[in-house]
Amino acid sequence: MKAAEPFARFAYRRHADQVRAKPAEYPVVIIGAGPVGLTLAIDLKLRGIECVLLDDQNRIGEGSRAICFAKRTLEIWDRLGCVAPMLEKGVRWNIGKVFQGEDLLYQFDLLPEPGHKMPAFINLQQFYAEKFLVDRAQTLGVDLRWLNRVSGMQTGDQGARLRIETPDGAYSLDARFVIACDGARSPTRSLLGLDFMGEAFEDQFLIADVRMTAAFPVERWFWFDPPFHSGQSCLLHKQPDDIWRIDLQLSPEADAEHERQPEVVRPRIERMLGHGDFELEWISVYRFQCRRLERFVHGAVIFAGDAAHQVSPFGARGANSGVQDADNLGWKLAAVLQGKAGLIASYDQERSEAADENILNSTRATDFIAPRQKAEARFRNAALALARQTEFGKRFVNSGRLSTPTAYRNSPLSTPDDGSWAGGPPPGAPMPDAPLGKGYLSEKLPHGFALLCLQAGAETTAVAGLPVINVDNNDKNLIARFSLSPGAAYLVRPDRHIAARFLCARQDAIAAALQQAGAA
Repeated sequence: MKAAEPFARFAYRRHADQVRAKPAEYPVVIIGAGPVGLTLAIDLKLRGIECVLLDDQNRIGEGSRAICFAKRTLEIWDRLGCVAPMLEKGVRWNIGKVFQGEDLLYQFDLLPEPGHKMPAFINLQQFYAEKFLVDRAQTLGVDLRWLNRVSGMQTGDQGARLRIETPDGAYSLDARFVIACDGARSPTRSLLGLDFMGEAFEDQFLIADVRMTAAFPVERWFWFDPPFHSGQSCLLHKQPDDIWRIDLQLSPEADAEHERQPEVVRPRIERMLGHGDFELEWISVYRFQCRRLERFVHGAVIFAGDAAHQVSPFGARGANSGVQDADNLGWKLAAVLQGKAGLIASYDQERSEAADENILNSTRATDFIAPRQKAEARFRNAALALARQTEFGKRFVNSGRLSTPTAYRNSPLSTPDDGSWAGGPPPGAPMPDAPLGKGYLSEKLPHGFALLCLQAGAETTAVAGLPVINVDNNDKNLIARFSLSPGAAYLVRPDRHIAARFLCARQDAIAAALQQAGAA
């Protein structure tokens, strides 16, 4: 196997801040130019907030890493104007199949209903996603500084001072907020002496990215006890460029260095495929954790993505959850910096709720796929046997519950319903997309708050210049999805979660909900 080459390199450039007599001051400094940091930097730029994005490397693209990007993440990137090349390059899918041995246990459809702009998932190597995000950031003029490594940090009530190492020596920056998006081994976390709480798993998995031409359908295939890898599990995904991701479960006692050798990996893949007509592009062996920081906000320093929480890869909850962290945080930072509201505590509460949900689902999947106790193994085997015989038994089989956005059930920003709703997303829930006119609802919403309503009069919805999206009676899919009746309305947050809904929209109720949500 040839050595992995970076997909892209970026030039280090000396900045004027490096020769200032006093440290330059910025509203926001983001550490880490991965998908999370780039998403946040683009979001802030579009909201008129100047930020600096620092990265200690000058390249992207060593291995595929994350490959599964969910509908919600794609909707966020669509709002930020960078999803088009991802959709063009990525492999779209929504069907998954679960096997035991050679037998198909069941299949599922992640997007069974029509009327969504984005697919359920695309598979796209992380280095492509990062490059498209960098392209968008550079187009917008984001201050992105490569080979800038944060080596020290002093925090205070009004911000933080960073010491930054570069090829030309060290310099300092002052920031009102520092956002740590610097990954699972977060140096920022170490600088502040913080550690995770949670669980580390002993199980090991082998990732092999294989280049080959294959007639497999574009689906997620998962095996329990496959004939080519008896007693373990296996996962198969297609990526662009004729690359296929294969995950093989290993025993906890396996020698990781030995298992990742090409001469050891190749026979395993040959047994799986029944031939040797492929090239090995990337090999790694990993253990994983389901852990998080107790708090994501530490004064002026805020953690997001893997720097704040980590999960197993089952369900594609890592990168997707991190991008949703950025989506949650961007509008709140902008509001605080523009003097509107003190919203940062709600980021900690809402995204902690999301982290707990992801960790719970990830832990359950891991316990089912790789049971560590006899009771867990008995349950797993009984569930698999029941799934062979009954429809309801299939619900007990867990090959990784795939990423979905969290509904913030306990959000302090939500206003309780003002009546009895027959359906639709409740306060705190993510907004579902739907056709609207000749396009989609997700295309019509602004970057700020908005009101979605059906036949509500202007005298009841004209609140402080709030944009209003009127739904036509012909938009039946949207009406059904939101359970809208004449005069009803939804207040939608900048991150496309529901702040409040009203069976009968009134100016005073809408104004109160806006204040509750931090818009006033």
